[in-house]
Amino acid sequence: MLVPDDEMLCHQLPTTFDHVSQSDLRWTERVVMYGFDTSGEVSVMTGLARYPNRNVMDAYAMVTIGGKQARVVRLSTEYGAPRSALGSWTVGPYTYAITEPLLGTRATLGANDHGLRMQLDFHGTFPAYEQTPAFHRSRGRVREDARRYYQNGTVTGWLEIDGRRIEIDPDQWWFGRDHSWGVRHGPGGGTLEEGRGLQPTEAPDGVLYYMGIFQFDDRLVHFAQRETSAGQRWQFEGEVLYPLATGRAATPIIDVEHELSFERDLRVASGGTFTVHHADRSTTSIEVQPTCRFWPGLAGYDEYRGYASGMWRGTSFSDEFTVDTTDLDQIRPVSFLSESLCTVRMGDQVGHGLLEMVFVGSYPRYGYPGW
Repeated sequence: MLVPDDEMLCHQLPTTFDHVSQSDLRWTERVVMYGFDTSGEVSVMTGLARYPNRNVMDAYAMVTIGGKQARVVRLSTEYGAPRSALGSWTVGPYTYAITEPLLGTRATLGANDHGLRMQLDFHGTFPAYEQTPAFHRSRGRVREDARRYYQNGTVTGWLEIDGRRIEIDPDQWWFGRDHSWGVRHGPGGGTLEEGRGLQPTEAPDGVLYYMGIFQFDDRLVHFAQRETSAGQRWQFEGEVLYPLATGRAATPIIDVEHELSFERDLRVASGGTFTVHHADRSTTSIEVQPTCRFWPGLAGYDEYRGYASGMWRGTSFSDEFTVDTTDLDQIRPVSFLSESLCTVRMGDQVGHGLLEMVFVGSYPRYGYPGW
């Protein structure tokens, strides 16, 4: 069936854009924008996802104030709803639009009954860059087959909570975005129920995954690694990127070592150091100090309050709630995936960034004997 996207000159298969090439229910395409006032007073995460094999498209907006209160709006509709424009997608009062390919995006949450509104205009100051492809099998089945790109830049716009308007100063905010697609595993749609009578998935002894996106005046340091409970690496990516205005090509990172400390009550980094090994055999040390956090699980990355991203909830679902993020009883159910917004130091340079982490099970080096 023809859809608006078929107008574009970007077909790669002799078929139409109303479906993907496989029927795996985990197939997801997701866009995310995230950032914070570098004082740590306000952070925001917002995005939209489509599940073509579930006929679901959903969106969310989450604003966290003072590291203490997260205001969340979640929205869902059917993916097959008619569209009238290319380069923009709408779920209820929420719209995500491409304003300039690989440079500009806009997220808008318009008038609604939930007391949260926003308009965020993103403009890339660093190039968009690809993640190392993630392809893994388990018991013969594809466990993960996904692609992603990231970008850092500036944001302008505003947030409004119960009539309180917060104007965004691009000089005081750190901001990034990512876009992923394919078969996902884990939070964000990859753990949704696929049917009854399935063999339970394999449970490893332990997993440590971390990703750093650390921005300084003259460079962006990105790396991500997945490790076993013994610290053996099974996926890695890393590069140093430079502002678009310089025209300078990215340079590779070949290894990263970590020395981290953790919160007493959660498997979340409270600080630490990453030693980055570059392709020219030089090393740099980056000290990380979390400033504030947000929890994607509240917005739909995990099932929370009877809802998760990708669940069918009809053509006009929406809900809203406020969470006390200092209440561990409310946070523990969504603490599998943590996002720490940080102040970072590299030599005499001070910057800001994001440390994303999943840390479960055994990891003897840091004193964790098991689940």
